[in-house]
Amino acid sequence: MKKFKLVIEFCLVMVAIIFGCKTKRFETTKTSYTASASPQALERGKVLAYSICAGCHYNRSANKFIGMQILDVPGIAGKVYSANLTKSQSHGIPPHYSDAQLKYLLKTGVAKDGRFIPYMLRPNMAEEDLNAIIVYLRSDDPAIAAADTTVGITHYNLIGKGFMNMKAKPLPYKQNIQMPSENNPVALGRYLVDNIGCYHCHSKSLTSINYLDPEQTKGYLAGGLKLKGEPGMEVIASNITPDKQTGIGNYTQQQFLRALKDGQAPDRKLKPPMPIFQKLSDGEVNAIYAYLLTVPAKYHKIR
Repeated sequence: MKKFKLVIEFCLVMVAIIFGCKTKRFETTKTSYTASASPQALERGKVLAYSICAGCHYNRSANKFIGMQILDVPGIAGKVYSANLTKSQSHGIPPHYSDAQLKYLLKTGVAKDGRFIPYMLRPNMAEEDLNAIIVYLRSDDPAIAAADTTVGITHYNLIGKGFMNMKAKPLPYKQNIQMPSENNPVALGRYLVDNIGCYHCHSKSLTSINYLDPEQTKGYLAGGLKLKGEPGMEVIASNITPDKQTGIGNYTQQQFLRALKDGQAPDRKLKPPMPIFQKLSDGEVNAIYAYLLTVPAKYHKIR
């Protein structure tokens, strides 16, 4: 086992050397775009921020989107901290980005300085939801009020930089994507599973996510990914395909609703990092349930 570990470490070092330690840069957007604010967009943006961004950026001890250390990044690559999303002029991201740059970052992964950031990609997000998130980040909500602090500075070592350069491939900028109709719950549920990012954690690996075509992700929704819980406990993501023995095939709609909104599954209390989606509407949760029942059932025993 020790010899095998040494071989793996040697291979990682070679990857770092081959792909170099200089961060790749890509062209960012040159288009103009201004988010359209409205009370409805603000409320929707808040729901999306807490349902999508909060998993990495919302610091519960501060009750603000000031970021946190991302513990699921292997220590061999360095240390990674999520960004401060408050309106802080000294540490916050939004004040230093135009609306067009924020939208481009979410769609393609390319930051305003040309770096590729592969964590928050949402290439299939509808125009109105992108607009809503930006409206929320520009709002006066207390959770994004300026907080002049940082939880840490991301530092990739040689191995981390080599791996990031190897993976640096911006996504295409897909335009004019529309929200599925509430009258089509399966389509709406698929959209939410994609853009909330359920399949990120509930598939095989964080390094094999297919952002453009989620169903092509390895082990799509069958669980098994090992994540860091609280305090530092290992948590294995559940199988959420409709398999009746190892998945959610026996969940009723009401049981699924309670699991997502209260954190209480039929047989256990759900643990962090699984969030509680209290801000999603019952209709949205029911749409997710409707879509999951259409996914091919996979027998994958987690516990």
